[in-house]
Amino acid sequence: MNSPEKAILKALLIYKSFIKYYKYISINKELKELYILFNTIKYLHNKYPESDKTVDDLEAGVFIAYPAMSSSEKLIIGDICDELRSLEVRDDLIQDLLTSLQKRGAARDLALGALNYSEGRTTEDALSELWKPMEAEGRSIVLAESRNFVTSDLKELREHTIDTPGLQWPLHSLATSLGPLRVGDFGFVFARPETGKTTFLAHAATYMAGQATGPVVWFNNEEQGEKVRVRTYQAMLGLTTDQLFSDITKHDADYRLLTKDQLWIWDDATIYARDVESVMDEFQPALVIFDQIDKIRGFNADRPDLVFGRIYQWARELSKNYCPIIGTCQSDGTGEGVRWLTMSHVAEAKTSKQAEADWILGIGKSNEGGTEDVRFFNISKNKLMGSKTTDPELRHGRFDVFIRPQIARYEDILQDETT
Repeated sequence: MNSPEKAILKALLIYKSFIKYYKYISINKELKELYILFNTIKYLHNKYPESDKTVDDLEAGVFIAYPAMSSSEKLIIGDICDELRSLEVRDDLIQDLLTSLQKRGAARDLALGALNYSEGRTTEDALSELWKPMEAEGRSIVLAESRNFVTSDLKELREHTIDTPGLQWPLHSLATSLGPLRVGDFGFVFARPETGKTTFLAHAATYMAGQATGPVVWFNNEEQGEKVRVRTYQAMLGLTTDQLFSDITKHDADYRLLTKDQLWIWDDATIYARDVESVMDEFQPALVIFDQIDKIRGFNADRPDLVFGRIYQWARELSKNYCPIIGTCQSDGTGEGVRWLTMSHVAEAKTSKQAEADWILGIGKSNEGGTEDVRFFNISKNKLMGSKTTDPELRHGRFDVFIRPQIARYEDILQDETT
């Protein structure tokens, strides 16, 4: 079976794609394994409608639908399913392929209908019925494409960019440089280990949860989940651990009130892209956080930097379809002891990570004595629109800030400088 056929099979596991396109796909019975798998997909969707299927469902379904299959056939089916599991299907390419099949199928039916009509074997009404799907498909394509055009109305452009409130940062330095986060904004924070990335996320996430109109979902594959949750309590309430647990009832109620109880932490050492997409489809979050984004599974490429590039491209696409996204990753060894981290310090990346982000914030840490509670923010990339309160001169600002790990917060130092 060649790659396009595998890609089509995997795409048809999605219920909506199956319903829309399966009738236009003709399978040659001589391609036995393909024929079996395709029929099994039909069997699964007919028996369990309205839900997407996995490759595991498909493999199990084959053995239910074809109990008399030989051992050698089972091995071949198993090998194909293994290939499907590792196959990365690009939505845009699959959509084009399935749409092409749909058009060709409808055109074939119309051509046969026209031939039958010309030879007197069918009526004009029957021919008109065959033409209707072609007309409808043409209209739907035009409408779908028209929705992708960007408005040229300047008032609308301002309303959708500058005037849209977005999610505000807890620090004045970031509010005046980056400005609010809106749908379509994807960026990441990077630093050396044990510099303060989790503290940064806890401070930002709790502050933004109180503003958000939907859940803030934190995908955590790094630190132990309960520890992260405690950090969010500390950040929201500005309390040390001892203070936090001194009055559990009060502080629990205060936290839920201030965050509107909509900061959710998904904790799993192994998080796949499909897990993320499922959560986002179901809960429609207002903000998503990945700690760490480089560890998201489900992407393949020949080199590590290309794998990461695909992860970051995927995150950017999610931000456009759902909500703003914040990721974290590491600085490489050259960033050790460096105050002002730049894009060149991002670990495991040439340009693939950096190219996908709208904004990039490096958190530097000096090894000099007396600077243990100081961190150095460097905004090395900023393509955000900002707002009425942002300062254009600070778009790529550098800021000295205090870190208060005992309460999981950062604090601005009044003096800041620009590049």
